[in-house]
Amino acid sequence: MKRVSLCRKVAQVSHNGRVLFEPRLQKGLIDGSIRVAFRRWNRAQVVPGRVYRSPVGMIAVDSLSLTSEPISPEDALLAGYTSVHELMADLKGPSDGSLFRLELRRSEEVDPRTVLAAEDVLDDAEVATLRRKLARLDAAVGRPWTVATLEAIQAEPGRRAGDLFGPLGWRELQDVKLHVRRLKAMGLTLSLRIGYRLSPRGEALLRALASDTRA
Repeated sequence: MKRVSLCRKVAQVSHNGRVLFEPRLQKGLIDGSIRVAFRRWNRAQVVPGRVYRSPVGMIAVDSLSLTSEPISPEDALLAGYTSVHELMADLKGPSDGSLFRLELRRSEEVDPRTVLAAEDVLDDAEVATLRRKLARLDAAVGRPWTVATLEAIQAEPGRRAGDLFGPLGWRELQDVKLHVRRLKAMGLTLSLRIGYRLSPRGEALLRALASDTRA
């Protein structure tokens, strides 16, 4: 199955493009009490048969279909609601959008980013590849922010993003969150309940960079 980010798909998208993956759905997918979700979309935003990343692990979308009201009481229960009325009152999305029914489940597949982040030894080729990727991220912003951000997270694990964006030269809180997510996608950082910490891979990279500097 192809992997993409469920955080950017099944969850609701807010006005600023961030995704709101509601705790109710997270909890239900974890304990298996929720197997169905309904969304109003202008167009389908997931593909059946694919596996997606989410805050609660990998989620498989087994089916996706256009549906219409009324939703059955059985489907309301499978979606984690006590009644169809409760489901409809909670339904988000454009009022003129199409109503989609999704069948979801947690997958046993491991998020490849988790495997990547656990690497604590990097060879010279891997370090060189990461250097090039960091340089491209720096160039896109127009200043060297990547290593400085990794070093700041290493120095104070768990520090709030709100305490980082100013010292790191970002104008907005969302800027630092967006750019730390890019480092996370490379397996270099991990998100905590509050703040971030370096992954073993991130620690290994900073050790290699420090060694090169000393040399």
